[in-house]
Amino acid sequence: MKILCIIPARAGSKGLPNKNVANFQGRPLIHWPILYVLESGIDLDLLVYTDGKEIADAAEELGEFTPVSRCQSLSLDTTTTEVTLRRALEQMEIYHNVKYDCVLFLTCTEIFRDLDWLNQGLQKMLDNEVESTFVVETTYKNFWIINKSNEPKRIRDEMKVHGNRQEKRPMFQENSGLCCFTRPKILNEGYRLGNKVSFLINETIPFNVDIHSQKDLDLADHLLKFYRQIKHPASAIFDKYRK
Repeated sequence: MKILCIIPARAGSKGLPNKNVANFQGRPLIHWPILYVLESGIDLDLLVYTDGKEIADAAEELGEFTPVSRCQSLSLDTTTTEVTLRRALEQMEIYHNVKYDCVLFLTCTEIFRDLDWLNQGLQKMLDNEVESTFVVETTYKNFWIINKSNEPKRIRDEMKVHGNRQEKRPMFQENSGLCCFTRPKILNEGYRLGNKVSFLINETIPFNVDIHSQKDLDLADHLLKFYRQIKHPASAIFDKYRK
């Protein structure tokens, strides 16, 4: 199976300027998803898809991971992840003169990951019926939406009865930025996920953070201290590669 891993990392971050090269444990933030993939040992092509020279230079400290560049028109605040992934795939297929069987998407800003997700996800994608597999978070909370009549409405009628947690059907929150495998045809159709999916249920990382501000970065630091204190496996990669 020919796999392409794409880590989008644009330079124009607003909440935390230059966040993708912000220092975390002695390394620029962009290093951590790269090291996560390298640690897995999976045979793939890895692309840090960026429009920023500082980000590209930081990524290249670990290997030749920026063979194609992200143009300015794909680096706007309004640019969707789906458009970004599709264009990155197109460029890499031209660059390597190859057709990929699978695309792995990781964000730079969500950094606490279970290494097993990569191997589990890859195994699920070997089933040709599966179009996408991605991390989800389980919740037993009740959810509401505002309907077309601008009125609050329960997502499921059964949520009228709160009941015991043990008796409720769980909901699953998509968290594809942590780890998401999908077929190239899905990206080429303009979507991130297909209809025939398999979950990677997060049962190992109890707390996470998505870094978009200095407060988020500080929170990530506190979480890592907590994981080290309780000797949680989430700290292992940071302890191995911190400078």
